[in-house]
Amino acid sequence: MRMQCAVASAAISGVRAIPVQVEVAVSGGIPGMSIVGMPDTAVQEARERVRAAVKGCGFSMPAEKIVVNLAPSSLRKTGSGFDLPIAAGILVATGQIPPEAVRGKLMVGELSLEGFVRPVKGMLAYEVCARAEGLTVVCSPACRDVTELEDVEVRSIRTLRDLQSGEYGSFGRRPLAPEGSVPDFADIAGHEYEKRAFQIAAAGGLGVLMMGPPGSGKTMLASRAASILPPLSEEERLETALVYSVAGGDVDGVLAGRRPFRAPHHGTTMAGLVGGGNPPKPGEASLAHNGILFLDELGEFSSSVLQGIRQPLESGMVRLVRASYRVTFPARFMLVAASNPCPCGYFGDAEVACSCPEARVRAYQNRIGGPLMDRIDIHLDVSRPRPEDLLRPTGASTGTTELREGVLRARAFASWRRARDANAPFQGPRGEGSLEAVLASCRLDRRALGLLESMARATSMSPRGIVRTLRIARAIADVAEREQAYEEDVAEALGYHVREGIGA
Repeated sequence: MRMQCAVASAAISGVRAIPVQVEVAVSGGIPGMSIVGMPDTAVQEARERVRAAVKGCGFSMPAEKIVVNLAPSSLRKTGSGFDLPIAAGILVATGQIPPEAVRGKLMVGELSLEGFVRPVKGMLAYEVCARAEGLTVVCSPACRDVTELEDVEVRSIRTLRDLQSGEYGSFGRRPLAPEGSVPDFADIAGHEYEKRAFQIAAAGGLGVLMMGPPGSGKTMLASRAASILPPLSEEERLETALVYSVAGGDVDGVLAGRRPFRAPHHGTTMAGLVGGGNPPKPGEASLAHNGILFLDELGEFSSSVLQGIRQPLESGMVRLVRASYRVTFPARFMLVAASNPCPCGYFGDAEVACSCPEARVRAYQNRIGGPLMDRIDIHLDVSRPRPEDLLRPTGASTGTTELREGVLRARAFASWRRARDANAPFQGPRGEGSLEAVLASCRLDRRALGLLESMARATSMSPRGIVRTLRIARAIADVAEREQAYEEDVAEALGYHVREGIGA
């Protein structure tokens, strides 16, 4: 006699959960359990966990042949989240629990040997999948990243016994994480030019590279950059929380609207920065999605690792292609980077002499690479503040509140401008787009266009560099709430993008 059951579950691919049918067939033959459908090692090990969990909860394991098929078979299945649906399918197929226990439910969870249901990563992705399929999610009550999404119900079970009794738990509304103390730009004495540059960068979603000697305040400036960005929108919260959920991170801050700020060490590997591994996991670039990726000591990063973020800077996503998988992770971030100008750190300093030969300075700066430098919008040479600036009262320094208000006004003006110019060439919300689109948004007059042409010719500026200069000019005009970018806007933009020095 052949007994069958199908239980809905899902497999994580990138930051998505793809529906999977766990089909269980119990029939006569040599006793044992086999799992087919491209399972990885963790899924194959479910055979022993399920067998022990079923017996540990007082059920009987059939002494027959059990075949578990994970459909579709063309999709690679990873992780231990299939333990629960496999065990539930066996219990329904053998008549030990009613079919209603699995009907209309998407089950995911790891099982202990005693039959307790353990949490797995990516619960938010499973919720999105269940909403699309019209199912109820069943998981462990210990899942930390369960979120109340509209039109989806999430229930919990502690052990396999709860499937028999029908005692499902529920998740309450997640309390918003407390705001906590946020570093203020007012804490930084001087550096008014740099603060202005960060306001423009935040208004236009532009990248910033700071180069200067040790102790000049580069890290302090970068650590406060997120404080002047607007809070995450509802759509951005879900996008970003999905990445953190799949990575096993804390989603509370993201769901509260705070933009991510990631600062990986310069010894980070390629997989750590852009993602990878088996199964593939999002890297720091994706964890900074809709936020800031801060690369301190940029010149100390491996050159090959740094070049790995060139494609995400352009496309806003990471595409990983390996022999066993092909996944895509979102990675639309604002890059903030800092570097010393040379190995000793004092090249160009007015007070401390540099001890590095010219060739070594050039080699150190060239480790960043011209293609990556060309993709960073704003280049700042940061010098150490003067003693009189440090001793000035804190209130005299521009603070986060003032800068953030300017950013919010600029973004609101930019949204109004793009909505009004409905017939203009497409330009993204962060100013990205073709040269035609950025030129149309700037509306340069003859004087502004002539200045840009002459400087582009004098500095051998690449087409990408011209587009990025125009993006800066557009952001400057948005901060001033002007529809047109004038000659002074282009001049200021050129000052931010064109670097001087031995590595320029």
